[in-house]
Amino acid sequence: MLVTGGNRGIGLAIARAFAEGGDNVAVTYRSGEPPEGFLGVKCDITEPEQVEQAYKEIEEKQGPVEVLVANAGVTRDQLLLRMSEEDFTSVLDTNLTGAFRVVKRASRGMLRARKGRIVLISSVVGLMGQAGQVNYAASKAGLVGFARSLSRELGSRNITCNVVAPGFVDTDMTRALSDEQRADFVKQVPLGRYAEPAEVASSVRFLASDEAAYITGAVIPVDGGLGMGH
Repeated sequence: MLVTGGNRGIGLAIARAFAEGGDNVAVTYRSGEPPEGFLGVKCDITEPEQVEQAYKEIEEKQGPVEVLVANAGVTRDQLLLRMSEEDFTSVLDTNLTGAFRVVKRASRGMLRARKGRIVLISSVVGLMGQAGQVNYAASKAGLVGFARSLSRELGSRNITCNVVAPGFVDTDMTRALSDEQRADFVKQVPLGRYAEPAEVASSVRFLASDEAAYITGAVIPVDGGLGMGH
């Protein structure tokens, strides 16, 4: 199985959860060093040639990708009137078009095998919006339409495609916020705390399991109740 952006945060927690279950796990990473215990493949998902090369390496070493978790994502937050074209398009290119690239390539082997699991990591922001994040929210909302359309295309081949939409998760990204900002965010969450990355990983593992064989086109919120109704 493959987790894009699996070298830290939510992606790393997902990779660890599958590895603990006995799966052979490959992770893509863009910079730094890959985490130990996985097949680390350096890949910028905005570059189609790198995506193709990454899959070739994974297939040579671990066989076809039966489970794909499209997790890699970036933020470039800014208010709309200050947001540059590059701020907008670069976020969509990674978060949405990047998912398209990795899913399209994985679906080849899944169609041949007549089975597969695709899980896209979206965000509560894609469903309820957030000031200063029109680029990020648009990219994460786009994953929902992408997944649901794909579910209709691939369902007859026993391939499911679902979305997990985390809320505020305790990662390096959120720990970089000030104590005041973190406290303000927590006030909005009915459960009154941040999620642990492992809690997001549990939902992803479920969607990839046999128990979830009849779930496709779903959006599973892991947000402590933050986005209820969206």
